[in-house]
Amino acid sequence: MSSTIRENGVGTELRRWRGVRRVSQLELAVLAGTTQRHLSFIESGRSRPGRAIVVRLAESLGLSLRERNDLLTAAGYAPVFAESGLDETALRPVRAALDQILHGHLPYPALVIAPYGRVVAANDAVEVFTEGASPELLEPPVNMLRLMLHPHGMAPRVRNLGEWGRHIIENLRARARRSPDPRLDDFVSELAGYVPQTPVGPEHLGFSVPMRLASADGELRLITTLTSFATATDVTLAELHLEAFLPADQSTAEVLRLRAERHRTGG
Repeated sequence: MSSTIRENGVGTELRRWRGVRRVSQLELAVLAGTTQRHLSFIESGRSRPGRAIVVRLAESLGLSLRERNDLLTAAGYAPVFAESGLDETALRPVRAALDQILHGHLPYPALVIAPYGRVVAANDAVEVFTEGASPELLEPPVNMLRLMLHPHGMAPRVRNLGEWGRHIIENLRARARRSPDPRLDDFVSELAGYVPQTPVGPEHLGFSVPMRLASADGELRLITTLTSFATATDVTLAELHLEAFLPADQSTAEVLRLRAERHRTGG
């Protein structure tokens, strides 16, 4: 009985993921190097899939490492991808490398962010984001996305909050469509409530312009880059993103340089 339950579990999950990815049985079978008949038998519970085919199906569906582990578990197999803490021995060299990257990005802000916007590491330049924010938003672990859009966080200082906020919300919604997650849906709903419903103008090009952020030293114009760890084999590392901010103009670069100098000298 337990074997049948496991088989039905993996079959149900495969059908669900095919629906999310909008892939037919035949398309998935071809991608995974199997037959549509075999895949049909797996989905219906008439055939117990081997571990290798489950791994190939998960890869063909473009599942995250966490989702691949879940699919293996549903099929009755042990997860194959470890989930380590950043301070554990396995990831200690990675954490040291990330700290070097963050320091090397100075005088510009950079952060390492875990799922749902949780900050796990940052350089000193991120103080430009915390300026004037309510203390409760700065209690560890800081949620960067909430800090950016909350009315008691950065929102009053973001001059183009409607456009910048919409950029964040649309990216999160795209992620939720790719990997359905009720917790993420709730978080998106919360953040969307902070963003003004400004109409899209005729000159809107479909991508974000630099964030215009007021600071004690004048307005900053910042562009952002996101780096993911595509070849990671640890769930924790695979779910991290390095978000690095760059000046969009010379004035912003000079302000950030002066702020960093003041921070070093205690001025």
